[in-house]
Amino acid sequence: MTAERTAEIGTADAAAARTGGTLTLDHRPGRWIANWDAENKEQWESAGRSIARRNLNWSIFAEFLGFVVWQLWSIVVVQLPSAGFKFSTNEIFWLISIPSLVGATLRIPYTFMVPRFGGRNWTIVSALLLLLPSIGLALCVANPATPFGVMLFVAALAGFGGGNFASSMANITFFYPAREKGWALGLNAAGGNLGAAVAQLAVPIAITLLAAGTVNLPVAGLMWVPLILLAAFGAWKYMDNLTSAKGDVAGSLAALKEPHLWIMALLYIGTFGSFIGFAGVFPKLIKDYFPAFSSISVGAVALSLAFLGPLVGSLARPYGGRLADRNGGARMTVTAFAAMAVITLTMIWTLPLKNFWLFLVLFLLLFTASGFGNGATYRMIPVIFATSSRAARSGASTVATQRLASSALGLISAIGAYGGFVIPQVLNASNTASGSYTPAFYGFVGAYVLMLAVCWFFYIRNANRNAMGHV
Repeated sequence: MTAERTAEIGTADAAAARTGGTLTLDHRPGRWIANWDAENKEQWESAGRSIARRNLNWSIFAEFLGFVVWQLWSIVVVQLPSAGFKFSTNEIFWLISIPSLVGATLRIPYTFMVPRFGGRNWTIVSALLLLLPSIGLALCVANPATPFGVMLFVAALAGFGGGNFASSMANITFFYPAREKGWALGLNAAGGNLGAAVAQLAVPIAITLLAAGTVNLPVAGLMWVPLILLAAFGAWKYMDNLTSAKGDVAGSLAALKEPHLWIMALLYIGTFGSFIGFAGVFPKLIKDYFPAFSSISVGAVALSLAFLGPLVGSLARPYGGRLADRNGGARMTVTAFAAMAVITLTMIWTLPLKNFWLFLVLFLLLFTASGFGNGATYRMIPVIFATSSRAARSGASTVATQRLASSALGLISAIGAYGGFVIPQVLNASNTASGSYTPAFYGFVGAYVLMLAVCWFFYIRNANRNAMGHV
């Protein structure tokens, strides 16, 4: 226990900290908790674990709805022609990709919201903000005469859902000890990622359920409003703010100066960026590659199967984190990239068969590998930043390294989310230039091989010599 750590805990608890005693949690008005120390095993076992689990549960639910809203337009756009909208392919791809562009950008300021306002308080606000894109979508798609500019603006508001991830993950990292962060962060992220799967399952069915021979697109937004209100209420009633959840611009600037931030951001673009990017375009790829699913009834069933991709990717994520806890995140990340490259090549080479079920199975394997990689790559970040900062500043406190890691988590999640914008735009550019998506997929294979090499070079090749150890 360092002198800096004792000072940060406070003079009232200094004696307990020095003797290894259990710090007494101080519950303050507004559901603020002081003296939180997840690394103190006695505090963790006596009260900390149950508090952390309660906050994790409601964080997962709120983030789940964020991903739902974030992905709504990827499902709605393929049904716009059936509702009387006449947009070009280029405009359709912009409606798919603009939520990811805005969501990725919002993740940067969202990283600072938990330290500024408290995890509970910001979860309430960020949940309520989801009402704007949900209700806005319902209003826009109700009228086929809605201008494209208005549609694009409302689609951009869906980026609020993408921003939630950064604040949610930064918040949960303060609640859990280092030995359990991989599993906790994996569950939090997987619960959020499931929102993409549930939206892709539920929305195509809901918008056709009450309509005969047509689609009821406003339902796609309105059906989530009650759940959004429930998430805001649950956060207000059951979540907590931690006084120890500190982070500031200086901490993020320090993280930006770390070369590892940019390396990990590249790797996260490959894992999470692939997950969210393919989740966005999967319904359109199904419709474009298999135009036989043209009727509303058959098309709704086929497009609903798109939910399986985000589902298996989400379920794989916590297991990627858990195996990274045991075997090292770098090894698991390299494995994920190798699998993604091989699966993508197989998908390209079997496309001429025009077999929908083979296409579906291969894409499900691709989602699984990307989800596994998400968990493994994300688990590397706090370990790397704790190790690298200790190597550079051996006197840094545990809290200082946690703050640096928290800032890095938010920034890397923001940069990685730009993959959700890049993948649809690259596919659109490939289709525009060559009339085929195949060149874009070959480009993705090359990117996965490059990222595999980068991960191996920096975090496996000289792991024992560069102090990275079991990253």
